[in-house]
Parts: sequence; structure tokens; C-alpha cells
Amino acid sequence: MITLREVTKDNIEEVIALKVRDDQKTYVSSAAESLAQAYVYSETAYPFAVYDDDVVVGFIMMGYYDVKKYYTLWKFLIDYRYQNKGYGKQALLLGLKYIRDRFHADEIYTGVVPGNAVAKGLYESVGFKDTGLVELGMEEMKLTY
Repeated sequence: MITLREVTKDNIEEVIALKVRDDQKTYVSSAAESLAQAYVYSETAYPFAVYDDDVVVGFIMMGYYDVKKYYTLWKFLIDYRYQNKGYGKQALLLGLKYIRDRFHADEIYTGVVPGNAVAKGLYESVGFKDTGLVELGMEEMKLTY
């Protein structure tokens, strides 16, 4: 069963140890980098470990982007050992549900590095659509409920 759990002193080492494949490193921030950002933006960042039962398989972080006044899927990765098993879509849906349930958001944004067809396809599979905006090296996508 896939669940999202807070990153705590009890699981931080497992979260930091998450890795993507070498060919994915240009598309995805490490969990350690993401947690550093979560620390700095602690009032508007919502980081979670992705669990399959009691095994950490990934990391997801949602946030509120104050500059644009919208909620985002900010960071997301599934460890290379657990990819292509359906964890990504399940974790993504749980993250989006968290934002909808907690903040009643009717729109959620994300950015995709150009060329990251796997992520783009995953996001499209749950309803994200291109906005046409490319900013800070990312293609913006939006999910509307």
C-alpha cells in the first residue's frame, strides 16, 4: 500500500539515500537538495517520503509559490530500484489529493525540464496540460479541477 509520510529524524537517512538513474539526474533534484529547499521554505513547502508499506520508495514535495499565488507539485522522484512499478502515479495522485484536501486548491502547477518525456507523460496521465510558458528552464503545466 502506497502512503505519504512526513520526513522525520526516523526516515531522513532513507530519504536522502534515494537515487534516480544516471540519465535522469539532469531532470530531477536529489532528495537532499529538495529537503534543503524545504527547510528554507518551511512555511510553504510540504515534503513527504513515499512508502510502500514500510519501505521508502520515493520523495514528493508540494508547495505554495507565493510569487504567483498558486500551489505546485515542486519535487518528485521515485528511487531507480522502484521505477516502472506504478509507484509514481499512485504517489502523484496522493500528493495532489493532499493539496486539494488541505488547501482546497482548484489548480495545481508543475514544471518539467524540456526533454523529460517520462515525467511529462506521467503528469499528462493525471490531467496536467501544457500552459505554453517556459520559465527558469522549465515547461509549465497546470492541472485544473
